[in-house]
Amino acid sequence: MVSRLKIWGALDHRPVLLFVLALLCAGTGTASQSDDPLEFDDTPLEDVLQYPSWFKKSFLELDEDLAEAKANGKDGLIVYFGQKRCAYCRMLLEVNFQTPDIVNYTREHFDLVPIDIWSPESVTTPSGEDTSERAYAQELGTNFTPSLIFYDTDGNIALRLRGYYPPYQFRAALEYVAGGHYKREKFPVYMARGDKTLRFEPGDLVEEPFFEPPPFNLDRSHFPGQLPLVVFFEQGDCHACDILHTQPLARKTVRSMFNRLESVQLDMWSDAPVIKPDGSRSTAREWAKELGVFYAPTIVFFDEQGKEIIRIDSVVHLFRLRNVLNYVISKGYETNPDFLGWSSTSRRLAEEADQADQRQNVDR
Repeated sequence: MVSRLKIWGALDHRPVLLFVLALLCAGTGTASQSDDPLEFDDTPLEDVLQYPSWFKKSFLELDEDLAEAKANGKDGLIVYFGQKRCAYCRMLLEVNFQTPDIVNYTREHFDLVPIDIWSPESVTTPSGEDTSERAYAQELGTNFTPSLIFYDTDGNIALRLRGYYPPYQFRAALEYVAGGHYKREKFPVYMARGDKTLRFEPGDLVEEPFFEPPPFNLDRSHFPGQLPLVVFFEQGDCHACDILHTQPLARKTVRSMFNRLESVQLDMWSDAPVIKPDGSRSTAREWAKELGVFYAPTIVFFDEQGKEIIRIDSVVHLFRLRNVLNYVISKGYETNPDFLGWSSTSRRLAEEADQADQRQNVDR
């Protein structure tokens, strides 16, 4: 796999390349069943996750935590939003945060405070507002866990990460904030610049029978679509894209759900012409840039009127993808814009229905 990487040219990215090469050659000692940090079972965990011992022991007065980080010469504060049984959180905690280079770099440049997105406990935000952990998570739109919010020393949000990213991309995100790049360019621009040297050689995209063929006329500005729209932004010879197609998209239940959507696949680096949902003309590359796409694959869902509902722009497997599909197809977003809140309520209602069925069977 290392031989397929292009030569790293930019001096300011050499540390990341060295880290990637070390990671690929030596492995990560991951908590997953595979040495590949992109492959894991994403069903909820049986055991409750434990935070690493170096996470900051906070009274959840984040304004004071930020002031302390600044006084200690750090570049800011990271707030981790997680769930106790989240498989994606486990990958972050037990893969990325067990990688010495990442741990050392994070501890050198940031303090990190964990937030439980379901907790009613009080928290003071970096801006000094009093709220609960749960309300704080909802306010910041942490649709997927783990979510990380990076605050700079002035209390401004420098970066948001939603979901799990493999180690080399996560390391790049840390450098983006610690190196002050967020002051000069947007994160997708920074990642795209780095990806020009990390990207694999061009290759064909993995097609699916439910993808609509070109030309890509996605206009919904004059007449609403008959179905919700989902756009897959991918790139050639993409390992994460391959996993998406050979694992969750290979499941019959998932494929049948995509038959209830209008699905389009775009190469995020191509100049293929596209008429966007708002009726304007663009190309796949320019639209991806406009949407801030930096991860392949990114899956963006739109309603019948062309308004974005939700996007998945991090690692995704069966459990999460199926939940998002249910959210879109059932129009759960119309009653609950908070995806995690909707998902939790849906699971609880399903469990109650199963328990009621079991009681009826016993009575019979």
